Amino acid sequence: MIETSDITGERIRRYLEEGKRFDGRKPDEFREITIETGISKNAEGSARVKIGKTEVFVGVKMDVVEPYPDSPDRGNLIVSAELLPLSSPRFENGPPKFPTIELGRIIDRGIRESEFIDFEKLCIKKGEKVWTVFIDIYSINDDGNLLDASGIGAIVALKNSKIPVYDKKEGKVLFGERTKEKIPLAKDIIIPITVHKIGDNFIVDPTLEEEDISEVRVTIGSSKGVISSIQKGGDKSLKTEELYRILDLSEKVWDEIYSKIEKSLK
Repeated sequence: MIETSDITGERIRRYLEEGKRFDGRKPDEFREITIETGISKNAEGSARVKIGKTEVFVGVKMDVVEPYPDSPDRGNLIVSAELLPLSSPRFENGPPKFPTIELGRIIDRGIRESEFIDFEKLCIKKGEKVWTVFIDIYSINDDGNLLDASGIGAIVALKNSKIPVYDKKEGKVLFGERTKEKIPLAKDIIIPITVHKIGDNFIVDPTLEEEDISEVRVTIGSSKGVISSIQKGGDKSLKTEELYRILDLSEKVWDEIYSKIEKSLK
């Protein structure tokens, strides 16, 4: 696996001690974010998100299935990711490895715990038929922070999705035909923001080189100051005061990301 060299890592740490980053950004500054919707005519909703050179495609599909026994009146959510070899020489074809599985689970948990989707409204007939929402994430280029790019893409794709036509007589979905009805979502947008700890410093939106030397990362799903999920990655522990710093940093950049998402949906 190709990784950042020790020399580069040491330079990154030294720069951060001075409050600088290689690309000129401040620790609390994201790279340029661009969002495009409607990139797939076959998906119920789709989005392309670029953060700097990092790029992901996200698509939403829906199908009608039997509900799970423990939730007979609620729809389902399944999030999957594919880290494509074309996006990085670090990724290989074959069964999904831990980073792929972890990315899908973090995005799934952020959406599920926030109650962004109203699953009860996805019930067609209790105990028999419910809608399942499938979110598929594809990495196109990895230059760090695939997590936030994927989370933003998932939220935007959900927001521009239309429920397909369901033929109740035939008991099947007419794929390719869509209603004007949108997926039932909460009014407030949920945004995942991941903060990384490098030495004694905390940054958002790491480049791939910064991500390589990150000691701890924390992904926070929140909406206007209300936190719905927190997911930690990395082997090292965090002190209470460090967690507060992470929360403050996440809240500080939230408005900037929110304005980008809102603009893309108009």
